[in-house]
Amino acid sequence: MLKGIDPRLPPDLLHILARMGHGDDLAIVDGNHPAETVAAATVTGELVRLPGLTVDAVLEAVLTLFPLDDFTDDPIRFMQVVGKPEERPDAVQAMEGVARRAGYAGRFHALERFAFYAAAKGAFAVVQCGERRLYGNVLIRMGALAPG
Repeated sequence: MLKGIDPRLPPDLLHILARMGHGDDLAIVDGNHPAETVAAATVTGELVRLPGLTVDAVLEAVLTLFPLDDFTDDPIRFMQVVGKPEERPDAVQAMEGVARRAGYAGRFHALERFAFYAAAKGAFAVVQCGERRLYGNVLIRMGALAPG
């Protein structure tokens, strides 16, 4: 056990986060997502499974260590509801709340389903949680830490 690190972050996920750099994306996806297929196409080809956690719990834990990119207007991107792009499902609302509590003040963006899959394939890695609410998928872009 390490002091000060959220216990929901297993060693393999900590290793991924430590290797990421400014501009790299992390995909956090629900239990329905084709995570194995998508992860195989990512930069690292790595998939971390956290079956006992919801997407908002994983996002909350990751954001304790992960600086969001403030050089872009879309560091947080969700998957749009098919046929209802303006709808914000429960999982998305929960993630928006987590991001706000973590200090994110920007706008949230959503990608069409297949555009989300394509963007996730360009991510550094994929984390699949046990989320059962539909559309519990998010891409987050790592920012830079200022000196000091």
